[in-house]
Amino acid sequence: QVQLVESGGGSVQAGGSLRLSCAVSKYAIAQFCMGWFRQVPGKEREGVASIVNFVATKYLDSVKGRFTISKDNTTNTLELQLNSLEPEDSAMYYCAAVESWRSKGCGLDSIEYSYWGQGTQVYVSS
Repeated sequence: QVQLVESGGGSVQAGGSLRLSCAVSKYAIAQFCMGWFRQVPGKEREGVASIVNFVATKYLDSVKGRFTISKDNTTNTLELQLNSLEPEDSAMYYCAAVESWRSKGCGLDSIEYSYWGQGTQVYVSS
């Protein structure tokens, strides 16, 4: 089964940056839709960004222009660059994947994704 391990979370002041990484094993991500999701206590998990081959990307409106999702099919890694961070970005961030042929569009709906990492915490102070 696909295994996903996130890293790169931490604490940063507002306006700062972080770079999250997701290491994928056992399967080539070229065959998968990949996404980043985040969740805070008491709230539903929301899609932050997604990507599929040929660099088709989707972003949550509130992060457009600040976050960038990317992947490297050679190293089998998924990344999320978070710039101009705001306190509202504080959350547990999760990496997710699903076989592209099983997805309806590689979007930002968590129900589409089958495989999940354990999460990495991001905290942005004011």
